[in-house]
Amino acid sequence: MPELSGKVAVITGASRGVGKGIALALASEGATVYVTGRTVREGTATLPGTVGATASEVDARGGKGIPVQVDLADDAQIAALFDRVRNEQGRLDILVNNAISLPPELTEPGGFWEKPLSNLEIFDIGLRAAIIASWHAARIMVPRRSGLIVGISGFVGVTYTYGPIFGTTKAGLDRLARDMAIELKPHDVASLSLWQGFTYTERAKINLETVPGIAEQLKAAAGSSPEFPGRVIAALAKDPELMRRTGGTFINAELAQEYGITDIDGRIIPSNRAERGSPIWQPV
Repeated sequence: MPELSGKVAVITGASRGVGKGIALALASEGATVYVTGRTVREGTATLPGTVGATASEVDARGGKGIPVQVDLADDAQIAALFDRVRNEQGRLDILVNNAISLPPELTEPGGFWEKPLSNLEIFDIGLRAAIIASWHAARIMVPRRSGLIVGISGFVGVTYTYGPIFGTTKAGLDRLARDMAIELKPHDVASLSLWQGFTYTERAKINLETVPGIAEQLKAAAGSSPEFPGRVIAALAKDPELMRRTGGTFINAELAQEYGITDIDGRIIPSNRAERGSPIWQPV
């Protein structure tokens, strides 16, 4: 029997990209995955992918995919998602706060003052919604004295990338994971953040071809598939000593080597710590 059979996960931003990859990796271990996102019909977003299509792939991988349309800018929709999980499953084992809004201006030249304040949606979706989702998740996990909350962050937490709103959001996600861990640790619920390096998502592939300077900036960084962080999260969820990691920020590539994990093509993904920076927060 797959090792995550019977476990329930919520993944935000899983229509495509890293969120979809994580959903598929957990599905390969037999998990029930609530695939959340805004896109339900192909062609209504600038990039391909829908919650329904990801959920179908989750089923095909051996898990159970449950698509749920959720706009993370709407607190009531977040609350309704977790009410549904509680009512349908009676448990929640994994929450992955992955979603973030990436407006087109993010990768365009110019200072932050030259871009619209609507770019604060990066913060609202990438951090504020993560706080709200974690609040609801904790209210399911704490009574059961079990659970894992993961924030998908990156080297941008300490290294300038794109702009100050993006960096502040990811640095805040790292700090959120650490401070939640302090309060959740007595209840045996783990909270941590993971730094994912360059990932060959749908959008990243387009950016490599269209955004000046990105390919040069990333030439030393070996990219991974969107499923790679999901493989790490699956290993964490199965680790009987998970609580020794709670509160920390970890580089996916380093945890993967520790757990003996490769990418889907068998490659060992390098850390990039020396080139891009080191995490600040250690386990509590």
